[in-house]
Amino acid sequence: MVAWEVTRSCNLACGHCRASAQRGPYPGELGTERCLQLLDEIAAFAKPVIILTGGEPLLRKDIYDIAAYGDAKGLRMVLATNGTFVTEAVAERLLKVGIRRVSISLDGPDAASHDLFRGVPGAFDSSLAGIAAMKKAGLEFQINTTITLANLAQIREIHDLVHRRGAAAHHIFLLVPTGRGKEMATQAITATAYEETLNWFYEEGLGCAIQLKATCAPHYYRIFRQRQKGRGGRTEDGAEMKPASSGAGAGNPLHSMTRGCLGGSAFCFISHTGQVQPCGYLELDCGQVAEKGFEEIWNESQIFNDIRDLNRYEGKCGRCEFIGVCGGCRARAYEATGNYLAEEPLCIYRPGEI
Repeated sequence: MVAWEVTRSCNLACGHCRASAQRGPYPGELGTERCLQLLDEIAAFAKPVIILTGGEPLLRKDIYDIAAYGDAKGLRMVLATNGTFVTEAVAERLLKVGIRRVSISLDGPDAASHDLFRGVPGAFDSSLAGIAAMKKAGLEFQINTTITLANLAQIREIHDLVHRRGAAAHHIFLLVPTGRGKEMATQAITATAYEETLNWFYEEGLGCAIQLKATCAPHYYRIFRQRQKGRGGRTEDGAEMKPASSGAGAGNPLHSMTRGCLGGSAFCFISHTGQVQPCGYLELDCGQVAEKGFEEIWNESQIFNDIRDLNRYEGKCGRCEFIGVCGGCRARAYEATGNYLAEEPLCIYRPGEI
């Protein structure tokens, strides 16, 4: 997967935004011709999912041209939007140019909670209108939720709302305090709440009719394997969490074919100016597309190659038997220590306790 920040401009002011995005304009954004060349470079050696993101990508006038070009190259084009600009006409046009799925974020079950998080009154109602337009047009969509202390107690209500709105998937994100999100560092949930939330998410997935995925939460894939083998997790005080019985969602192929932190190994991020990074939250310069081809950056970046070598990981991540399926959040490790190979700071698991 390649997440591509086609613009940093945005009409909202979300408290957790890694880019601290505002309306803009932002200098240095890639022009249309360079964007199409970049898609050529990517398609020449791989066929990843391309996530057109921002900022708000629908603020970019040539977004439909970019999407259509990538689709013609055989790339799976998807779009991440806040939904406030999505009308039925926009949804139909996105379908026409080859957008396969759209993600919209809902971070509260109602206007009061969501709008406070998003920084603009009316954002909740506008996003719901966008969701309704996509549903009517037949455009597949997923809903993303960033979990913080502010909405942790509401996560079940949000999950129920996702089901009622007809989403194909619900992806939860655990806050990574970078960008404007640094101001929300005190809203990050504790390591114990992190563990309990991911165990709840596992249990919810056992009989869930839609796709569930945890992002920026690599421990989920350790928990998944613990629970599948009949072993529970543990809370910070050492209390055991009982394993769940197997069910319809337990064999979800999504979980058997992926791992926790994909940054630098199966995922990368391209900024609005063309800086390639392991992910949007780990702002390390792995190469500039203005200076090098994308394939060269992907194959030769020292940072990428460091991250791909699990033997280089430090602390308890380096000793953990689940390193291959989890990996720890490299952005969270870097934010806490300045070392992207350090141990994940929000993990309570002690290696060897399986």
